[in-house]
Amino acid sequence: MFVMKCGGSTLAALPEVFFEELVTLQENGYQPVIVHGGGPAISDNLAKLGIETKFVNGLRYTSEEVLDVVEMVLSGTINKQIVRRIQSAGGKALGLSGSDGSLLLAKPVAASSQVGLVGDITEVNAELLEGVMSLGYMPIVAPLGVTKAGQRLNINADTAAGAVASRLGVQRMIVVTDVPGILKTVNGEKRVLPSVTVQQIEDMIGNGEIYGGMIPKVRAAIACIHGQVKEVVIISGAEPQVLSRVLKGENIGTRIVRM
Repeated sequence: MFVMKCGGSTLAALPEVFFEELVTLQENGYQPVIVHGGGPAISDNLAKLGIETKFVNGLRYTSEEVLDVVEMVLSGTINKQIVRRIQSAGGKALGLSGSDGSLLLAKPVAASSQVGLVGDITEVNAELLEGVMSLGYMPIVAPLGVTKAGQRLNINADTAAGAVASRLGVQRMIVVTDVPGILKTVNGEKRVLPSVTVQQIEDMIGNGEIYGGMIPKVRAAIACIHGQVKEVVIISGAEPQVLSRVLKGENIGTRIVRM
């Protein structure tokens, strides 16, 4: 079993061979769980409706009005697009929102006064995901949470993927992006770091080498390498046979390690 996180814009740009590889892995006994984002599509739809997009420390400010659009885009358009692409490649997939079956129970983030209806996950219904996989389906999870009182919350997709990976106890989490890994400037040239420690990441955030949307990615990675998760790998989905290569242990992308 492995958990894969992918941004909505990245998914839209992925070639058919990526989904064919995913299906081949499923047929060969792997159990992928996909958690997806959809930031650019949400922003596009908000713009069409004349609603302002605002980010605070990498998190989207979420009012009830914004949350209507977030839910529509994530649980509807993007989630079902992924399901269709996997099924077109010959696989079996089932789309889920974090609200379905209380899959992702959440509470408002500490900074809710600044970011609005954004949540931190308190519990993942692993039994639901395991049940879906036992039926031969690949779970495709839209990162929306719900409180025990029924209030829906917007969840950062990286944070959601980290929580799912931790709860399922998988050995690796794969983050598929449009960049080849964590980049560091060496002698004026950007190079992919093959492996980084948690302390190195903190240092790079501190000096500005890691910034913007990459911060929640690496923060989620740090959070989920505790427990049974041994490694988190950040890779580019454009690389040929990238998932198989990662699962075989090939040194590709950036591996985030516990030390």
